[in-house]
Amino acid sequence: MNHIIDRPLRICLLGYRSNPHCGGQGGYIRNLSYALTRLGHTVDVISGQQYPELKDGVRLIRMPSLDLYNPDDLFRVPERRELADSTNLIEWLGTSTMGFPEPFTFGMRTYRYLKQRLKAYDIIHDNQSLSYGVWALKCRMPTIATIHHPITVDRDIAVKSERKFWKKLRHLRWYSFLDMQKRVSRTLSHVITVSDCARKDISREFNIPEDRFSIIPNGINTDLFYPIPEIERETNRIIVTNSADTPLKGLHYLLPAISSISRKRDIRLIVIGTPKKNGLVERLIRALGIGNLVTFTGRISDEDFVRQYARATMAVVPSIYEGFGLPAGEAMACGVPVISTTGGALPEVVGDAGILVPPADTDALERAILDVLDNPGYAETLSKAGYERVQKHLTWTAAAENTVEAYRQVIYDYNRL
Repeated sequence: MNHIIDRPLRICLLGYRSNPHCGGQGGYIRNLSYALTRLGHTVDVISGQQYPELKDGVRLIRMPSLDLYNPDDLFRVPERRELADSTNLIEWLGTSTMGFPEPFTFGMRTYRYLKQRLKAYDIIHDNQSLSYGVWALKCRMPTIATIHHPITVDRDIAVKSERKFWKKLRHLRWYSFLDMQKRVSRTLSHVITVSDCARKDISREFNIPEDRFSIIPNGINTDLFYPIPEIERETNRIIVTNSADTPLKGLHYLLPAISSISRKRDIRLIVIGTPKKNGLVERLIRALGIGNLVTFTGRISDEDFVRQYARATMAVVPSIYEGFGLPAGEAMACGVPVISTTGGALPEVVGDAGILVPPADTDALERAILDVLDNPGYAETLSKAGYERVQKHLTWTAAAENTVEAYRQVIYDYNRL
């Protein structure tokens, strides 16, 4: 047992969907895997589409799917030969009936791949697929999972935001994979989450005892997100990093505040990303008549992303709920003054280094934005405080070291059984 505990570990990190062009799961897998290798461990990442962009030293094992959510060929009709595979058939039928089967089918494919290769690893680390395939693997070797936040929150907010009954049913169908995730997560002896708030919420929503959790905050990629003093910060330029039309992200509470402020100040809102065509955000912008004030960047490179931060007067995180809150941490790492809601774990990330306002409160967002605009000295104080907080408390090296401690505990407990 001791040789397993003491030596560098062979880690298999699972991600059912790892978008390489934004934070979230793709960023978690990319940055954690690299930090683990820098500590001397070996990491293989098994990922479904979209595949992550991994750093040198980390091996990517691709687990192809039908990729029915590919924006370049959305909801394509599979060929007959593809549907001869039972897992592909399940994926297509699930998607065709407005479900989201990817976590389930990723688990099936991964179990099929790994069941003859388990001796190559010391531990399996699942990143929130919580599939039946993970349950089957857990029965055969040490396994841990990260749950960033309870997706039940996303579901409940999405359902509540719809007025039409059939649209509520559509959301309930989409989130039906949650039943599987709840069942599987309850069988795990160890779970990683990113904040105390997330631990409490997941424990309540998934009925998992709190003592099974290790709280390991995400790191901020300070090699990517950092101040660029040679780029001049512009006046009255506000940046927000979520263009998602999901109510959870709260952009629809920020836009009315921008509309109101524009009657008093010459301001601009830069939104990183692309809005859903004729979705909630686009419709609200038209209704408010602020299309000339809002710029969507579309998909941009990491380098352009950091330059956008460098030019911004402030960053606003209007989310109703965040299990961790990477956008706030990334802005702080770039030395940008941050205004954030208190939704979920955001206060644990921002601390006293930013302005915190209640979620879903347009008036509070407006007051906070005006406070920063009208007080350059205060903005500079927030800028320095946020940068220092990230450097002291929110690095990926610290996250990787704490994750390895959790791995060793899982391996030790498994070998005692």
